[in-house]
Parts: sequence; structure tokens; C-alpha cells
Amino acid sequence: MLTGLFGSRARVKILKLFLFHPDQRYYIRQVARDLDLQVNSARRELENLKEFGLLLTGKEEDDPSAPQKNKKKNQQEKYYRAKKDFVLFQELRALLAKAQVLYKKDFIENIQKVGSPKLVVLSGLFVNNNKSEVDLLVVGKIERKKLKKVIEKLEKDLGRELNFTLMSYSEFKYRRDITDIFLFNILEHEKIVVIDKIGVTE
Repeated sequence: MLTGLFGSRARVKILKLFLFHPDQRYYIRQVARDLDLQVNSARRELENLKEFGLLLTGKEEDDPSAPQKNKKKNQQEKYYRAKKDFVLFQELRALLAKAQVLYKKDFIENIQKVGSPKLVVLSGLFVNNNKSEVDLLVVGKIERKKLKKVIEKLEKDLGRELNFTLMSYSEFKYRRDITDIFLFNILEHEKIVVIDKIGVTE
């Protein structure tokens, strides 16, 4: 789905790299190596995204904060970094994160394999809400260690860490009854409900 939307698998990989690591800078060969791409393919996609306005370029010699040893080694090599004030930056990041889960059926299936989830809600990163305390809320009878392994697989695909909260149904019900502010902020703001056996969406 993402390949069809963005034009190529290489572009999707590069988008995820820069959108989920906006403070990092990368060189062409580094991108090609880390993402298992051909150098020419990586260079072409990086330049396309630069022209699109999503990436900025520079050289170590232009950065006064860069270590001197790096300047000597890389002073002729151009690096790329995300332009965080790009008008669609947050929207693109949320879209990629959302699609990664919604079109990755094995993530939902794996959660169901490690327990009995009654509610799975995507927040934070998935809905472009930087103020949210969590990216994922899971309610049900599930072992935390097993759930963590499932989430780690998703984190690997996204290339970044996710904040998640696991609650038993009794804890969820109690906190909802007392209008717990933490839970209220998740349920009453923008969210994506993936599994709902509680009736949150009714």
C-alpha cells in the first residue's frame, strides 16, 4: 500500500528513516548500507525528497559543532537530514506509522496470540499527537513480557521506540469510572481503535 502511494519501496524505507529520526544526519552510502539499497537508488530517492522539500543537505565543514576528525573525513561528502518544519512533516510521519499497523495484520494477530485483548488503541505517534503520553494502549489479560516482544517487532519496522500502556480490564473499568485523566486524554482525543470488545466506539 505504501509503495503504491509513495512510488517505490526504497522511498518508503528512506521516508521512515528520516521521519522517525528527524534529529539525525545521514550520508548516501550510510543510507544505502543501513536500508539495504543500491547506492544509486538511495542517491536518487534522497535527491527527490530534497527537491520535494522534506530533506535538507549540508557538509560537516559547514557545521561548527561537528568534531574536527569528522570534518576531515567527511568534509567533501554531503549529508542529508529531515526538514522538521516541512509543512507536511507531522502528517507524513503519522501516516507511515498508522499504515504500518493497520496494514500489518500480523501485528494484531500476534497481540491476540499472546493473550486476550479487549481493547487496542493507537494514539500519540499514530495520530500525530505529540502531547499524548502513549502511542499504544492495550487492555486485557496479556503477559507484559510477551506483549513487549510483539511491540519490539513493530518498533523495528518503524525504526523507533513506542510508548505503550497495558491495563487489566478491571483497572481500565475503575479508571474509566473515576474519569482518570490519563485514560480520559487517550479516549476523548483523536485515536484509532484497532480492537474493541468493550464498547469504547459505541
